[in-house]
Amino acid sequence: MPKYQIKKYSLDQAKKLNVTIKPSSNPKKKIDVFKENNKIASVGAKGYKDYPTYLKENKAVAEDKRRLYKKRHDWNRHTKGTNGYYADKLLW
Repeated sequence: MPKYQIKKYSLDQAKKLNVTIKPSSNPKKKIDVFKENNKIASVGAKGYKDYPTYLKENKAVAEDKRRLYKKRHDWNRHTKGTNGYYADKLLW
């Protein structure tokens, strides 16, 4: 499976969070998140689309998928520094 192409949306979000991101070294994940050159998370399961991917296809569908993702992951996306937090902020 080819490496995930990080979208501009995710790069912009990473700047806001003061982290850097690179394609993941984990073949099952999309993005590795780094703070001060230390890897702090691997996020985004490969094989699933994300907000920036849906956005390229159809804005209305992307917004609906985003709403559903946030609802489905509400239990783990609010704790700062967790994988769920970074997945939410960088990919959704």
